[in-house]
Amino acid sequence: MYNVYKPYPCPYYVNTPFYNPHNTYHVYSPYLYPSWVNTSMYNADFSKQLTKLKDYGPEPFVVNIEEATKQNDTFRTALWTGSHLQLTLMSIKVGEDIGLEIHPNLDQFIRIEEGQGIVKMGDRKDKLDFQEKVYDDFAIIIPAGKWHNVINTGNKPLKLYSIYAPPQHPRGTVHETKAIAEAAEEHHDH
Repeated sequence: MYNVYKPYPCPYYVNTPFYNPHNTYHVYSPYLYPSWVNTSMYNADFSKQLTKLKDYGPEPFVVNIEEATKQNDTFRTALWTGSHLQLTLMSIKVGEDIGLEIHPNLDQFIRIEEGQGIVKMGDRKDKLDFQEKVYDDFAIIIPAGKWHNVINTGNKPLKLYSIYAPPQHPRGTVHETKAIAEAAEEHHDH
């Protein structure tokens, strides 16, 4: 049987394109694409582009959420606020926490992108009987009416994003520190 790709003896032949309308087979090419296509399948710099961290809602929005979350250095920044949903980024310093809180009328989703911590939840402020360790790539679901706290137990900032439904903070919220966030929460009765 005749093989036009001549895969023997070089293993790079297996990457010769199957369809080549110009009949320009480059049998030594290590690329899957024909020689006239000089773009890679994945641009490593694309995912590392910095996102301007501001509130983009309620307009349509697409973001590399992992990179934006890791980029954030503020205690809380609202990245998108709509009528029914809000996305915030948080960076919790070593030894700090988000603060014991309850949201009576909204559910919350949290995803850890970097760091480690402990999540505590319960039906009463003085009885947080649910406790789990959380790390990179862990998701936390907090039902409405549950007291909860997330504590950074690692040796670097805990980077996470939080989705509230409906929104919890005013559009455009940026809290540089936990102290600023607590003062704003008292002022806005959250």
